[in-house]
Amino acid sequence: MATVKFEEALARLEAIVAELERGELPLDDSMRIFEEGIKLSKVCLKMLDDAERKVEILVKDKDGRRRTRPFELEGKSEAGSGNGDVED
Repeated sequence: MATVKFEEALARLEAIVAELERGELPLDDSMRIFEEGIKLSKVCLKMLDDAERKVEILVKDKDGRRRTRPFELEGKSEAGSGNGDVED
């Protein structure tokens, strides 16, 4: 699939879902756009995974030097010790 922006891929995927939910397409057309939707969902997931790996938080260490560490979503840790609470 050609290079596409995340927002464009997501918008097309949402349009495909809406079109399929209407249920007005012939089977062949439904299968064709369903396949396109699967490909787009994989593209979007890869983009999100790549972005998550790139996000870093700038922090200062105990000596006052700046360093980076991987970003972790609140409530999500490698050990799975988050309490699941979400703050607004």
